[in-house]
Amino acid sequence: MAAALRACRRIVVLASSSSSSSQSSPPSQSAAVGVHALVFSGSWSRDDALKAIAGAAKANYDFVEIPLLSPEAVDGPMTKDLLEEHGIFATASLGLADDADISSEDNDVARRGEELLNAAVDTCASFGGKVLCGVTYSSLRKYDKPLTAKGRDNCVQALKNVAKRCSDNGMTLGLEVVNRYETNVCNTARDAATLCDDVGASNVFVHLDSYHMNIEEDSMEQAVLDAGDKLGYVHIGEAHRGYLGQGQCDLDGLFASLKKSKYSGYVAFESFSRAVVSDDLSNTLCVWRDMWEDSEDLAVSAREYIRDRFV
Repeated sequence: MAAALRACRRIVVLASSSSSSSQSSPPSQSAAVGVHALVFSGSWSRDDALKAIAGAAKANYDFVEIPLLSPEAVDGPMTKDLLEEHGIFATASLGLADDADISSEDNDVARRGEELLNAAVDTCASFGGKVLCGVTYSSLRKYDKPLTAKGRDNCVQALKNVAKRCSDNGMTLGLEVVNRYETNVCNTARDAATLCDDVGASNVFVHLDSYHMNIEEDSMEQAVLDAGDKLGYVHIGEAHRGYLGQGQCDLDGLFASLKKSKYSGYVAFESFSRAVVSDDLSNTLCVWRDMWEDSEDLAVSAREYIRDRFV
C-alpha cells in the first residue's frame, strides 16, 4: 500500500512539473522531500542504484537525487525501471570539472562544460527526471581569482543553450549557491538570482543549500527573501555534513523562512561520508572525517527531522 501511495504521488508531481514552464516546484501545497543518492551509494551499478532507490523509498522520501558527474555512467532505462518499481521519482545534479567549465575564459574549456551539461540533461531525461541542478555554472573547486567578464559571458551563453535543451525535454535547470571555496560565480542567493535574470529563461531557478548558506549568507531568512520566487530547490545539510540538528546550522530559521514564503518546491537532504563516497569526490568535498556510517539510520533520522519541522 505504501508503495502504491508513493507511486500516485509521483504521478501527480511529475504531471505538474511537465505542464509548468516557469517553476520546478511540485503542484501540491507541501514540498516534495528527497534524499541525495550519495547517502546510500557511491556509484551507479544496478546494485548501487537499487540500494539508493530502495533506501530512499523505505525511508519514505518522495524522490532521490542522482549525481551525474559522469552522465555516461548512469543507465537511464535501468534507473527508470527501478524508480517505477519503488514508487518514487528522481532529480539529478552535478558540478562541472576543471577541464569542462562554462565559466572559463578558454572557449574550448567552456565548450566542454556545455557538452557535459548537455549529456547530463539527456541522461536525466532518459530516466524521467524533470530537474537538473547543482553547480551547473562552474567547476566545483577553489578558484584563485575572481570571475572575469569573459568567463561570465561564456557562462551565461552556455546556460542559455542548456536551458533551451532542458525546456525541450520538459525540464528545469537549477543554479546551486555554494561557498567561496567551491566557486567564484554564485556564493549567495542574490548572486544566483542575478544570474537567473541574465540567462533570461523561465525554466532556470535558484537552488539553495543550508550548508553553504551557513557560510555565506547574512541569515537564512534573507537568503530565502533574496531568492524570492526564483527559489525552486533546497538542500538541507548540517554544518559538519552529519546528522541534522547536531550542528550549528540555523535549520529552524530556514524552515520558518520557507514556511513564511509558502515555499512548495523541492527539499533534499544531503550528507557525505567516506563510508559511501569515493575518495576522489570526498577529497573534492573536503570530507576529512566521517560523521556517520549507517546510511539507513541517517536517512530515516533526516526524514523525521524534516517532517517534524517542515513537511
